[in-house]
Amino acid sequence: MATGRITKSSTDAAQPGEKDWMLWDDRLSGFGLKVTPAGAKVFVFQYRMGGRGSPVRRFTVGKFGNLTADGARKVADGLALKVAQGIDPQREKVESVRRSVDLAFKPYVKRFHEGCLLKEWKATHKDSHSLLLRYAVPVLGNKPLTDITRKDIKAILAPVLDKTATASNLFSVLRRLFSWAVEHEDIERSPIDGMKPPPLPKARDRVLTDWELALVWRATDGLGYPFGPMVRLLLLTGARREEIAALDWSELDRKGRMWSLPAARSKNNKPLEAPLSNMAIAELDDLAIRSGKDGGWPSRGLVFSTTGHSSVSGYSRAKRRLDRLIAALPRENDSTEAMDPWRLHDLRRTLATGLQRLGVRLEVTEAVLNHVSGSKSGIVGVYQRHEWKDEKAAALEAWARHVEQLLTGANRSNVIELERVRA
Repeated sequence: MATGRITKSSTDAAQPGEKDWMLWDDRLSGFGLKVTPAGAKVFVFQYRMGGRGSPVRRFTVGKFGNLTADGARKVADGLALKVAQGIDPQREKVESVRRSVDLAFKPYVKRFHEGCLLKEWKATHKDSHSLLLRYAVPVLGNKPLTDITRKDIKAILAPVLDKTATASNLFSVLRRLFSWAVEHEDIERSPIDGMKPPPLPKARDRVLTDWELALVWRATDGLGYPFGPMVRLLLLTGARREEIAALDWSELDRKGRMWSLPAARSKNNKPLEAPLSNMAIAELDDLAIRSGKDGGWPSRGLVFSTTGHSSVSGYSRAKRRLDRLIAALPRENDSTEAMDPWRLHDLRRTLATGLQRLGVRLEVTEAVLNHVSGSKSGIVGVYQRHEWKDEKAAALEAWARHVEQLLTGANRSNVIELERVRA
């Protein structure tokens, strides 16, 4: 076993042999130079964690050329100090690699989406994932989770603090990500612990007027597939955006005039039997023809998809297009009145309000919206198992006729339908 002072000169002078050979430094125990038959020269540090009976471990310091002899000695000095303190350099190196690879924020977001959001936040997983990709990933990149601080979280939230709903939702998904990381023992503590969340957005009460509803419907013609018919079905059913966006033909029954929303796709994990009005069926008939189905509706497959295997996205861009189309439409009596800002979710509230205006019972309205609150909460919800199937069908048909009247100006009455609703 060769020993001597490892310097630039001795390293330059070391020549390859028939097999690997070592030059061990005579001053720093464990510091060595390995020379391979191919002529590669690598600095190493050899040590034991414990007494003489402990296994020998070898740490690769670096290649000569990338590292000088003096630089390698300094690294070896630091490693020797860690060993003296009971710290295993090899284990620390493995952990460092794990932190930089397994716990890098950008790929971790994908793991979090697949392992948590898709299972726990089924109805909103797309939006939550998009928030992380849009606001958090550009700030954090591949920074290890263990190195993320409260200052980083504030930097992520800074651009959206004036957007109350976005800030609140972004904070919520970040908080869940880091708590999930704690649960999986990837980090010891969340950097969000102790942080005050952004203020909650004020409850919205925006309800579209009849003339605004008519404008929205007419403007959807210019929006085209997939968002045109998607918005019209939102208007006719009062469903949530994600529920319509991921609608599958297998959930639809034309003969039974029914949409069966499975619990897995419902925000409250409650299945819903949603009757389809004549106008809703007409929309779906057109979509079936567009899909290439010759008679009837397809038995499976996404109703709204541009790829054939994933539901639509890009709602914000589509909504901006829709608003521009609405602004360009003529108003009655040459009015120049502008439409107040609105969101797609406001269509759901508008339908609920419209049903109340039409005299629909509160229990029926809540059944249409798949709400478990108000009239169905508490002990009433335990014993009241009536699903209001006929009443829901009559209510949604009455609502569709109201929308049709707004579009045609026809003086049609909803009295017959509402007699069934009130029964």
